[in-house]
Amino acid sequence: RIRTRRRARLRSKASLITNPNDFKVGRLIGSYGFINITSYSGFQSGIGVEPGFVSDDIGRLRIQDVGEGSVKIRLYEGRITQGPLKGTRVIFKVYPGQRAGGVEADLMAVNELNGHLFLQSNSKDVCQNLLILLGGFETATGEQWLAFRDDGKYSSADYAKVTSEKVLKNRSLGEQQFWNPFQQEQIIRRRRFFVIKLLRGAISGLAYMHDNDRLHQSLGPASVVLNTMMEREAAYLVPRLRDLAFSVDIRQPHIEDGPGTLSAELWRRASAAGAFTPMEKRAFGIADDMQVIGQGFCFIIKLFLSPPCRYEAGLLFAYLAVVPFCEAGVMDSISLQRLLESTFQLDLEAARDYFLSDDRLLEAVKFLDLGDGAGWELLQAMLNPDFRRRPTAEAILNHRFMTGSVL
Repeated sequence: RIRTRRRARLRSKASLITNPNDFKVGRLIGSYGFINITSYSGFQSGIGVEPGFVSDDIGRLRIQDVGEGSVKIRLYEGRITQGPLKGTRVIFKVYPGQRAGGVEADLMAVNELNGHLFLQSNSKDVCQNLLILLGGFETATGEQWLAFRDDGKYSSADYAKVTSEKVLKNRSLGEQQFWNPFQQEQIIRRRRFFVIKLLRGAISGLAYMHDNDRLHQSLGPASVVLNTMMEREAAYLVPRLRDLAFSVDIRQPHIEDGPGTLSAELWRRASAAGAFTPMEKRAFGIADDMQVIGQGFCFIIKLFLSPPCRYEAGLLFAYLAVVPFCEAGVMDSISLQRLLESTFQLDLEAARDYFLSDDRLLEAVKFLDLGDGAGWELLQAMLNPDFRRRPTAEAILNHRFMTGSVL
C-alpha cells in the first residue's frame, strides 16, 4: 500500500483518479534519465545518445560541458482496481520528487499534469493522437505518479530499431529470404504506408496541441507511442504523443507573464531570432516544434526502452523516413542529424547525392523520391532555418507526401 500526501494539483479535476488504492502497480518497464548540455561545437541542435554510448564517443563529438541531470523517471505497468474504469490497464510515469530529483522534477511533473489536463478539458474534442491521463497521486516520499491509459508500450524509436534489424537480417540472407520476387516489393510498400500513417498521427497530435495553444517542445522518436509495430496492421495503427514535461502554454497572457523555468531557453532563442512581441514569440514557438534550433538544450535518454534523440517534427520526419528503410548500424540518430545539420548544412540535394552513393540507403532515397521528390520537398521546408518560412502542422498534413497520394 502506498501512503500519500494528496496535493491540490492532483485533485484539480474530479474526473481524475487520485486515490492510490484505486490502482495496482505491476512490473517495472524501464526508466528515463536526461543530460544537460550547455555548450558544444560541431552541431546546431540536440544530439541523441544511444545506450552504450561511451565517453570516448562523446569526446569525438566535441561536447564541452556535459552534466548529468538529477531527474530519473521510472515507468511501470498497472491497472485500475476500483470504480467505473476498473480493469483498465495503465502506464505509470513516476517522477522522483524534490527529495531525489530536486525542484526540476516537481516542475516537470506539474507541467506534464497541467498540459494533459488542459488538452483533455474539452470532453467533446479529445484528440486520439495524444496519450490520455487517467489520474495520479503523490507518495509520502514526494514521488509524483501519473497514470496514463495503456495505449501501447512501444515507441516509434522501437519500431525504427526493430525494422532496421529486420533489414539487416534479410540482407544477410540474400536471395534465400525471398523466393517470391514480389514479396520484397510488397514489404516495402507496406513499410511506406506504415511510416506515412505514423507521421500523420504524430503531426495530427502536434496540430491539435498548436490549435489549443500548447507547444510540445520535446517531440522525438521515443515520444510517439504506437499501439502496434506490425506493418501488416497499419490500418489499425494509432500513434499518440507523450512526454509533455517540457510543453509550453502559448496563450497570450502566459507569454506576456515572462518565461518560466522550463520555457526560458525557448524564449531566449525566440528573442535571438528576432521574435519580440507575443504574436512573434507564439509563431516562433510553433515553428520551433517543427525543428530544434539553438545551442542550449535538454534531451531525454531512454535507458531501456529505445534508442533516443530529442528531435522536433522535421528531424523526426527525417529519422522515420530513413532509419526503417536501411539496415541496423548504417544510420542512427546521431549520424543522421550530423549529416543534415553539420556536414550538409541542411542542403538536402547534397544529402540525397550522399545517400545515393550507399546501396544500403537506396530504399530511403526511393521513399523520399516518391511524387517527384515530394518527401525531400517537405523535409526541406520543415528544416528551413528561417522559422517564419516553416510550414505549420496543418500544412504538413495537407502536403501531397503526407496524404498518401504519392504511394
